[in-house]
Amino acid sequence: MNLVVLTPDKEVFAGEIKSVKVPGITGQFEILAGHAPIVSSLGEGAIRIIDTKGSNTSYKITKGFVEVLNNEVSLLVQGLTES
Repeated sequence: MNLVVLTPDKEVFAGEIKSVKVPGITGQFEILAGHAPIVSSLGEGAIRIIDTKGSNTSYKITKGFVEVLNNEVSLLVQGLTES
């Protein structure tokens, strides 16, 4: 599964991952390979990325959107800081 994390200024992350956990408006949810297509708003909280080697990367965001389609995940976020 591929992930790209974008802010209004730059591309923050792009690569193959095992999973990503995001802060949805009504609560956190995790996206794994084969996830159903979805477009959702994101609220303030943490994004946790686990890459194919098992390494964790975390970011805090203030808001954004996620789109999942055919094992391609796109995160468009604002207020991103590395945590």
